[in-house]
Amino acid sequence: MRHGSARLFGNVGLPLVTAIACVLLWEGLSRLMGTPEYLLPRPSRIVTAIVDDSGLLLFNAVYTLQATLLGFGLAVLLGVILAVLIVQFKFLDQTLYTLLVSLNSIPKVAIAPLFIIWLGTGLNPKIAIAAMIAVFAIVIDMVHGLRSVDPDMIDLARSARASAAKIIWKIRFPHALPALFAGMKVAISLALIGAIVGEFVASNRGLGYFILVSQGQFDTVRMFAALTILSTVGLALFYAVVGAEHLLLPWQVARRRASANA
Repeated sequence: MRHGSARLFGNVGLPLVTAIACVLLWEGLSRLMGTPEYLLPRPSRIVTAIVDDSGLLLFNAVYTLQATLLGFGLAVLLGVILAVLIVQFKFLDQTLYTLLVSLNSIPKVAIAPLFIIWLGTGLNPKIAIAAMIAVFAIVIDMVHGLRSVDPDMIDLARSARASAAKIIWKIRFPHALPALFAGMKVAISLALIGAIVGEFVASNRGLGYFILVSQGQFDTVRMFAALTILSTVGLALFYAVVGAEHLLLPWQVARRRASANA
């Protein structure tokens, strides 16, 4: 019981206490040094701005969340399909994999305007940019997971005349699920970044748009309010993926805890 309470405090309580301490230190130093609000507003002013603009922030946060989740879902779907194709076909491993690496090295802000030209200024380009940024993490981890199966197990399945599709679905894919969730934890944050990048380029809604408008008005307090909501959304999305992993892969979570306590 004590061990479980200590682990819960280490996972939740300690980060929360650290965050509160940092906020209190920020508040105290800002008051003590008299930092101008346009440079670095106090946390108390940021909280007041969030309360005052709660309706507007919620409206924009929902739009950003919609683009993020749709882009993330598309990235997971495409990432799994591409990973399976790369593992199954050596030609794609030597061509498509290299192409993905080269595309990932291009700054996404430089590509984002093209999606605006191709898909317009609505929600679609934000979804596409979010998926493009997030898909690489899914592909990399999924390929690693699909290839980490014991070769003897694959040989045994082939000797039993199992088809390539059955080997993928019955052996490789279940074995790759922990790697897939590892990639999803990274991809969900990248999808949020992609949605914001799309809103920076062209949008009339979303937290990215809210930040740009606040910047144009030199309203630093509202910018920090939007950034606070944005970080909260990102944290909630990350822990949603963690919760899904606990629900769908309890044995993997138990194994990771056992290795951490060893």
